[in-house]
Amino acid sequence: MQSMVGCTNKLVKDGFTENFKVSEAGLMALSKERIYKPEDVSIVNFYRFEGYSDPGDNTILYAIITNDKLKGTLTDGYGAYADPLVEKFIK
Repeated sequence: MQSMVGCTNKLVKDGFTENFKVSEAGLMALSKERIYKPEDVSIVNFYRFEGYSDPGDNTILYAIITNDKLKGTLTDGYGAYADPLVEKFIK
């Protein structure tokens, strides 16, 4: 995939419609108000995007399926701009 928008649109067409966010409690499904632990999710793919001129534009998009079959995405920066909570959850 060439762009994050194109990749996200493809994932949505494939059923990855939930938006996830990581908090201290775990991975939050924003529309369902559910929280998942690392053992409750599978990362089925990920995509890295690099900005042309600004390292702050470096982004990674995770395609995730939960143990109860909820499919969605999680976005984070990578490298120096990675969110420590996301990094900890993914590891």
